[in-house]
Amino acid sequence: MTVIETYRANAAAQREAAEKTNLPNRREMHERSALTWETMAISAEATIGRALVNQAAKAEREA
Repeated sequence: MTVIETYRANAAAQREAAEKTNLPNRREMHERSALTWETMAISAEATIGRALVNQAAKAEREA
C-alpha cells in the first residue's frame, strides 16, 4: 500500500467513524480528521507530480 493509499484509507475510516457516532462533537472531530488525511493525500500526489516534472526536465537537460 502506498503512502497515498494509506492516507485515503485513513480518511475513509474517519468518515465511517463520523457516520457511526451520535455525538456531534465527535462527528465533527472525525470529519476534520478525514479532511486532514485527504489534504495530506492530495499534497503527496502533488509532490510526486512535481518530482516527475523535475526528473523529466533534468533528463532533458542531460540528453
